[in-house]
Formats: sequence, structure tokens, C-alpha cells
Amino acid sequence: MFKGTTIIAVRRNGQVAIGGDGQITFGENTVFKTTANKLRRLYSGKVIAGFAGSVADAFTLFERFEKKLSEHRGNLVRASVELAKEWRSDRILQKLEALLIVADSEHIFVISGSGEVIEPDDNIAAIGSGSSYALSSARALYRHTNLSARTIVEESLKIAAEICVYTNDHISVLELEGE
Repeated sequence: MFKGTTIIAVRRNGQVAIGGDGQITFGENTVFKTTANKLRRLYSGKVIAGFAGSVADAFTLFERFEKKLSEHRGNLVRASVELAKEWRSDRILQKLEALLIVADSEHIFVISGSGEVIEPDDNIAAIGSGSSYALSSARALYRHTNLSARTIVEESLKIAAEICVYTNDHISVLELEGE
């Protein structure tokens, strides 16, 4: 079974950044790919998103989510809730194994197949194998430095890569500027 990824999103001072590593691990001890891209710009670049889980499942979810964004004219809250409802109730979607982080200039959400749409209290969210490491380091950097959202994302992923065997340091980052 494939596993391994770490995705983190941070909002600070009108900026939002989402980043992920590039690792895909097969089984418990084989790195299958080191440069996977798990991030996307959606809705004409106004929304950024990342996934943890099966790649085919993530593409399906990105397509469905972009459709929900279009239906709700870019309203991230409404599109997120509608995707979670559909994901939870659709027999085929229920089998998908993935998590999404989505963000626009105002919100960050984690969306799951169990119907969860969670907005973090502290402008930081993480998913995937190394998420607890990335989240912990991002919180410390956020609270005790004046680093930008992008830099916090990059540094927290580097720290996670030093600790988690399912996370590497091939980091990709997407950013949004506040309006």
C-alpha cells in the first residue's frame, strides 16, 4: 500500500501558503517517488489545495471540489461543506482514501470523507503522515517568530522531513495574497 505525504497550510498577515513534500512510499520501507506534486490551484487561482492519500482519489476529489466551487461562485465555505456532504453520502466517493486542505484568502479547511469540514483555530492546518511534526513546528514558528506564511510552511516541512520517514525535503509551496 502506498503512503506518505505531509501537507501544511498557514495564514499570516494577509498571506496564505500551502506546502507539501514529494514523497510517495510503497509499503513500510520503500520510497517509490520523491517528487510528487500534491498541490493545486483551483478556481482561477483563487483557491489553493493539497491532498494526502491516494493520488487517483485526490484527483477525483479535486475535480469534484472545483465543480462545487464553480456551482457556489467561489464560496469556499459552501463548496467545502457541499463536497463533504457528497463525499460522505455517495457510495463510490465513500471508498476514497484521502484528506484535503483547501484555502482561500479568508479560510483554511481540512475536508474528510466522514463529513468533516474543520477550520483550525490558529490559522495552521496539516494532514498526512508527517502532519503532527509539521504542525508542531509551524505552531512554534508562528508563535515565536515574525516569519512569513511561506517561510513557516517551508521550515515546518523541513523539520518534519528530519523526523518522519514518510516525509522528504522535496518541498512545493503555493501562495495567495490577501485581497
